[in-house]
Amino acid sequence: MDKDSDAPLTPPDARRGFLKQVIGGVGALPFAQGLAAGSAAALATVAEAASPGPVVNQVLGYVSFSPGEAAFVEAMLNVMCPADELTPNGVDCGLAVYMDRQLAGDFGRGAGRYMRGPWMAGRPEQGPQLPLTPSEFFKVGLEAASSACTQRFGRAFDQLGPADANAFLLDLGAGKVKDARVPLDSWFNDLVYPLFQQACFADPIYGGNVDKVFWKLIGYPGLPATNTLAMVQYRGKPVPGARDPKSIADFS
Repeated sequence: MDKDSDAPLTPPDARRGFLKQVIGGVGALPFAQGLAAGSAAALATVAEAASPGPVVNQVLGYVSFSPGEAAFVEAMLNVMCPADELTPNGVDCGLAVYMDRQLAGDFGRGAGRYMRGPWMAGRPEQGPQLPLTPSEFFKVGLEAASSACTQRFGRAFDQLGPADANAFLLDLGAGKVKDARVPLDSWFNDLVYPLFQQACFADPIYGGNVDKVFWKLIGYPGLPATNTLAMVQYRGKPVPGARDPKSIADFS
């Protein structure tokens, strides 16, 4: 979903718009398992006949989301990241798990944040000025968005068709969906969308980016990209090993 567009997008257009926004300026930057000697030939024959499907999220259960919240979030992420020839859908990419774990952890609890007020409107770069932790803000906004969706369509968000769901999310980001309790445009643009971006490109140990699918998509080598010499040597150039990126877990 392209949140800068004024018109609903079809799922393929949504994917392209998101990637252009997030990685437009980025240049090209699990170990293969060996086969047992006795069965290598037989397994190779099977592999030639049918290539394996994409690796998907296998983590079950949420720490922060209730069942109702999970239904909305999963439907939302599958609209923002629809399955296509590039990646599985958002849920199978682990995006919901990432968001759930972040909201259940220190980030969600507002660890290190000043929470004593006064609560006055700030500049856009200062973010939401609310007496709520990120987790509280997420849940209040989710309830408000869900209520607004039901009022508009007469059914829950996870029961909408792709076109209606996409249009509703675009309206959220554009400030066209109002609620007296919470600024829904700020909720979507300042909290939901950043978490979505992080979930796509964070190290897989945090739940999202399953099988490093988004790193592979943009040619990002993972942890080796933080090597200072490599940053100088390969700036703006394809990075060796980008097709097999390495996460923190690969060096553990």
